[in-house]
Amino acid sequence: MYDILIVGAGLYGAVIARRAMDAGKKVMVIDRRNHIAGNVYTEKIEGIQVHRYGAHIFHTNNKEVWNYVQRFATFNRFTNSPVANFHGELYSLPFNMYTFNKMWGVVTPEEAAAKIEEQRKAAGITEPRNLEEQAISLVGTDIYEKLIKGYTQKQWGRPCSELPAFIIRRLPVRLTFDNNYFNALYQGIPVGGYTAMVKKMLEGTEVRLGVDYLEDRESWNAQAEKVIYTGAIDEYFGYRLGYLEYRSVRFETQTLDKPNFQGNAAVNYTDSDTPWTRIIEHKWFEFGKDAQGNDLPKTVISREYSTEWKPGDEPYYPVNDDKNTALYGRYKDLASREERVLFGGRLGEYRYYDMDQVIASALNASI
Repeated sequence: MYDILIVGAGLYGAVIARRAMDAGKKVMVIDRRNHIAGNVYTEKIEGIQVHRYGAHIFHTNNKEVWNYVQRFATFNRFTNSPVANFHGELYSLPFNMYTFNKMWGVVTPEEAAAKIEEQRKAAGITEPRNLEEQAISLVGTDIYEKLIKGYTQKQWGRPCSELPAFIIRRLPVRLTFDNNYFNALYQGIPVGGYTAMVKKMLEGTEVRLGVDYLEDRESWNAQAEKVIYTGAIDEYFGYRLGYLEYRSVRFETQTLDKPNFQGNAAVNYTDSDTPWTRIIEHKWFEFGKDAQGNDLPKTVISREYSTEWKPGDEPYYPVNDDKNTALYGRYKDLASREERVLFGGRLGEYRYYDMDQVIASALNASI
């Protein structure tokens, strides 16, 4: 009945669906959730586009990807400039001259660089072997202790000394006053939210929601020549080789009868005593205004709590350490033997993808 069955209505599945339809193929998309757009799903509350599964800020240096998403949405000029809160002390993120000035009182880039080098040498780090050593080599001991250690250990549920160095290698560190967190040419939030963007990608596709493919895969497979599977690869195989590890996130979302809670879209709580990792104030992704440019009288916030994943939870961040990478390799080998099934996306490839990387992968996939 169909050329392609796509399991998952998130970004990866939506881009594949759009490509297939543009090529004249008949496509059906199914998703076990009751909505499209996967983890980039946004819903309107009190006139505010709320990111139900955490903040998603589109950023890319890939012009092909940027041009592609422009087909489906107009992006605003939002710039990600989070704030770090350490026991009430506020610091600029990314780490830049504002951060260094508040931490050490330095004024010039030379002074800041010298302070970082002094602390790196005092720590005796030459070749960083883990996240802790990588962080100290990048920004020094003081910033690591106040702004990285507690937050990271809450995020990953492990001591920084047990986490791989690569997790933090892309951390922006600047000897300038640039508050833009991302080193990206293109950045913004889709006007009207991500759900509207994905809906436009899926125009003309048959979409069925609230459907669990794995409960009756043989029946679903019989309806299409090819299957694109974007769910968790270990779940597809019934966890027969063991569970891949993830970090999950729990959200507490509140509507507040005030116009401004924290004055910024994202505030990270970097001390180990505060149980949440950050608070998102969703209205600031759209500058606190509605589509007509009017100030919004209420606000919506979400506290994020990082948790260890267990079956039944939503998997967010793959734990790409040596043990899990090896286990994924064995699952990937099983996947390669599934002749009619292509595994893709964050869960299908057990890989942390930024949104632009998901789209690039879907644009380059062989369908």
